[in-house]
Amino acid sequence: MEGHSPQRDSRILEISGVTKTFGPTTALAGIDLDVREGEFLTLLGPSGCGKTTLIRIIAGFETPTAGDVRIDGRSIVAAPPYRRPLGMVFQSLALFPHLNVAENIGYGLKIRRVPPARRQAKVAQALEMVGLAGYGERYIGQISGGQKQRVALARAIVTEPRVLLLDEPLGALDMKIRRQMQTELKQIQESLGTTFIFVTHDQEEALTMSDRIAVFRNGAIEQVDTPAAVYERPATRFVAEFVGDTNFLEGTVDRQAGGAPRVRLADWDCSLQPPAAQWAEGARVGVSLRPQHLRIAALEQGRLRATVLRRVYAGQNTRLWLAVGQRKLLADWHGAEDGAPPEPGATVGLTWDDRRVCVVSL
Repeated sequence: MEGHSPQRDSRILEISGVTKTFGPTTALAGIDLDVREGEFLTLLGPSGCGKTTLIRIIAGFETPTAGDVRIDGRSIVAAPPYRRPLGMVFQSLALFPHLNVAENIGYGLKIRRVPPARRQAKVAQALEMVGLAGYGERYIGQISGGQKQRVALARAIVTEPRVLLLDEPLGALDMKIRRQMQTELKQIQESLGTTFIFVTHDQEEALTMSDRIAVFRNGAIEQVDTPAAVYERPATRFVAEFVGDTNFLEGTVDRQAGGAPRVRLADWDCSLQPPAAQWAEGARVGVSLRPQHLRIAALEQGRLRATVLRRVYAGQNTRLWLAVGQRKLLADWHGAEDGAPPEPGATVGLTWDDRRVCVVSL
């Protein structure tokens, strides 16, 4: 289980036109996705969007209605799960309570008839990698939830799969252990150099762990990109609103004579100049502006006037709920950097840097 440098441009898994229907319901609608050698790819989306269905098709637990799945250029659609060079960590973990930790981890090796001495050595190596050295003789009922998660991970990696599938494996853990496991999981993935495909509905989890994120909605992929691109440059309104908090406004493109295009916001006498200029005159567009990019200013310096409705202390910042006319906006007040936050009922100015705005089609 020696690590290697990821080959970021080498495709290990190719998903082509994969569709899955259950009676009249379309769970996946023509999915195309290439997964790179050694990357941590996250499938992100709300419940029922198709991400787990896709994982089950890759694993061989479901058969696609149409389309193909290839590993290293070879179709695996007709191959049973045990013939696929994959490992999987289930949400339920699926550990055997009558076996001890070492026996659970070595179960896949035993099925593959790996000789006992080599099996024992590989199990010991896996235990060391997940931080459970010395726990091999304990039974599943004698270890914590976080330790059970490590056992499930060790069992999956000990067989050295080409691709490891993880279906919301951290969902049952409390927040502190969950964040610790996120860090450890990413470190293990980088150490092994194995391709991980991780399923979650947790946006923070996806942003902090992934090399790339595929955002799912209603059986289709809305965007595939790096965490920074998905967050800062969402391709659609859904991505902007699903991945983190945002203020989503609507406007119309106004190309002034000889000048750069501007977006005139629909609800207010205010316009902005987007960083991209590909929009046609009169096009209706959406504007995504993250709360941390919306700044409180003196009334005379603001582009808009707002009334503070509510404020909530959140540690590193204070979240403000604001009203601009009939619209509600969110802004983050950044503690000592900005001084004391305004009181509810105060009237303030709002401003922002147009370079922080993302404009999408409606």
